[in-house]
Amino acid sequence: MRKLVWMILGLWLCGLAVVARADTYSLADGKSVSGDVVSFNDIGIIFRTADDTYSDRISWTKFSQDGLKQLAANPKIKPFVEPFIEIPESELSHKPEVKVQDVSRMELPPEQSLFGALFSSSVGLVVLLLIYAANIYAGFEVAIFRGRPKAVAMGVAAVLPVLGPVIFLSLPTHMEPAAPPVEETAAPAESEAHRFTMPGATLTPQQEETQIAAASWTAQPAAQIFQRGQFTFNRRFFETKFPGFFGVVRRGEDKDKVLTVKTLRGEFVVTRIARIGADTVHLQMVKGGASYEEMVPFTEIQEIQLA
Repeated sequence: MRKLVWMILGLWLCGLAVVARADTYSLADGKSVSGDVVSFNDIGIIFRTADDTYSDRISWTKFSQDGLKQLAANPKIKPFVEPFIEIPESELSHKPEVKVQDVSRMELPPEQSLFGALFSSSVGLVVLLLIYAANIYAGFEVAIFRGRPKAVAMGVAAVLPVLGPVIFLSLPTHMEPAAPPVEETAAPAESEAHRFTMPGATLTPQQEETQIAAASWTAQPAAQIFQRGQFTFNRRFFETKFPGFFGVVRRGEDKDKVLTVKTLRGEFVVTRIARIGADTVHLQMVKGGASYEEMVPFTEIQEIQLA
């Protein structure tokens, strides 16, 4: 009986010691909570109170600043409560003052006309030179299209930019006179008969003479010439004028004919038209015993001969 009394007394004293050791933490609403820390995480903390019960998880934001500082004394809890502790302004490190330095700025050019602005800058001068060169090249192309002298058209374009090519483009296409037809020399249909007699033979009047008709020679047909200005070189022109040159093997009257195409790059003797598009024609030629293909734009073709 005495031992039981001493055990009860000892447990009572232990409870008093636990209650005495339990810390009290103030809350933001003026209340406080006492107990031993059981668990804690990013959300909050749980205490075991004096009556051996567990409190709900209390959020860190519900503690006052003094309660947070008290909890921060525990090294394990400090990383969780430290973000919620307000630092006094006196303890804040003063940031250095940002000094804005003056910078040199480009001066805007004075307001002026478009052409004045172009002539006052290097970029504008380059643009004007490119436009001027394109204007002269336009005169060159217009001269080819209208069948006019190239040097004259380019000179007028150089003196009168933009206006010069427009003037030549407004002129009608210059048609060069067609080449005079080659007169064919008609060979005699029948040559004079040759007579011969065999020695020692008596021939009748009908057998006395043997007439040998000379072969009638026909002159070669004149070459067909197609010049720029008189004809428009396009896909339809080649398909209608030279259909025999599209095949791999030429037959009929085109078998022995020669097609010569004169361009700005030179003269091509064509054996076959390999391909043709909307703006270009691919010509097949033979050079040094090897066959090769050349792409020629319609705008570069000056003359075509078929002989």
